[in-house]
Amino acid sequence: MTQRSQWASRLGFILAASGSSIGLGNIWKFPYVAGQNGGGAFVLVYLVSILLVGIPIMMAEFLLGREGGKDAIGSFARLAGKNSPWCLVGGTSVIAAFILLSFYAVVAGWCFDYVVKSAAGTLQHASPEQISALFSDLLSSPGQMIFWQACFLMATAAIVSCGIQHGIERWSKILMPLLFLLLLYLFVHGLFSGGAGRAAQFLFSADFSLLTPQSLLAAVGHSFFTLSLGAGVMITYGSYLDRQADLFSMAIKVSALDTMVALLAGMAIFPVVFSAGLDPGAGPGLVFQTIPIVFSSAPMGWLLAVVFFLLLAFAALSSSISMLEVSVAWLVDEKQWSRFKSTTLLSLGAFLLGLPSLFSFNLWHDVTFFGSLTFFDLCDKLITSYMLPLGGMAVAVYSGWFLKRSSSQCRQSLCCAQSWIYPLWSILIRFVAPVAVAIVFIQQLGVI
Repeated sequence: MTQRSQWASRLGFILAASGSSIGLGNIWKFPYVAGQNGGGAFVLVYLVSILLVGIPIMMAEFLLGREGGKDAIGSFARLAGKNSPWCLVGGTSVIAAFILLSFYAVVAGWCFDYVVKSAAGTLQHASPEQISALFSDLLSSPGQMIFWQACFLMATAAIVSCGIQHGIERWSKILMPLLFLLLLYLFVHGLFSGGAGRAAQFLFSADFSLLTPQSLLAAVGHSFFTLSLGAGVMITYGSYLDRQADLFSMAIKVSALDTMVALLAGMAIFPVVFSAGLDPGAGPGLVFQTIPIVFSSAPMGWLLAVVFFLLLAFAALSSSISMLEVSVAWLVDEKQWSRFKSTTLLSLGAFLLGLPSLFSFNLWHDVTFFGSLTFFDLCDKLITSYMLPLGGMAVAVYSGWFLKRSSSQCRQSLCCAQSWIYPLWSILIRFVAPVAVAIVFIQQLGVI
């Protein structure tokens, strides 16, 4: 049996794990949600939730991966026993990551398309009506969307097929610094756009009157979803860690980078939106319609557009490689398939599974489930409302109550430099984190 791959450096791991966490939601969702729910007050609750919920569960996933030393399914099988019901947690994580990749690639393909459109000058001096028509034309063209979906998945597969050190780690060391540089460029541009003051007020002015129970749950939920928890990613990445790595320190650094990008993105995007007097509404409308309108009339707007959509493309790609790696690791570890074969077949499978989601925007737009859900919406709801919260809750419960390790062994495994970290983690992972995620799960169901 060949020796399992490991990260070549701690920096490589931190950048790869951060890349998994930093996705499209950091750029088009978090800043808007924060501004609409109390600004600085929401950010404060979010940071507390990261500390009390996100980081403990991330540490638990790192721990399960490193102690199990295999993929998400194999790690649970090794730690809990092959016939244990806990193996289902690993199995559902692998399935969740695969389904997530299938429809994530559809949206990520739009970013690739807009990089090309921006570089070609298509958006330059275009009217708002023309920009809106460009996006509508993309959504109504299945052939065009399939092409970019395939391009995105091929780029993802090319990186994952090269392995941990020569693929994921090497490209994370390229993509993440580029992402930060592009974001910094847009941030500096935003400071001089005329809307920086209003953007800062929107994001950071603490209005506690806007903190409703629903916004509190939104902060807790986002602190969980933004860190790629519940999909087996951090278990899989943790399985490639060496025994001396400080899991607490790693989790802190990954969470800090993720949060920093989300806040910087808000200060990079919203100043130009507010300076143009446009609606900062979240989602694809902001990214593919509102922002291009701003850049179309700006000096060197084509360059700003290229930088912005490259930023989105890099964020999407750094997340997608982690989603694909979850299922690739399972086939490599459990079925002894070659990495190239595993990556190729799984990428093809994700492409085929993504087609119904893609057709939800055009050919099958009138096909709905449970009243009004398209296939894309159905997949999104299945993952974000059910599989990820349940997976994260199960990881917390298993790590806190059923992991067969003494406290001294767990303390040693977590490599916590400070003596107070393990007792605090033990309390949070047993009582606080699972209850918080359970409440978010119930809220996602619409019960509260």
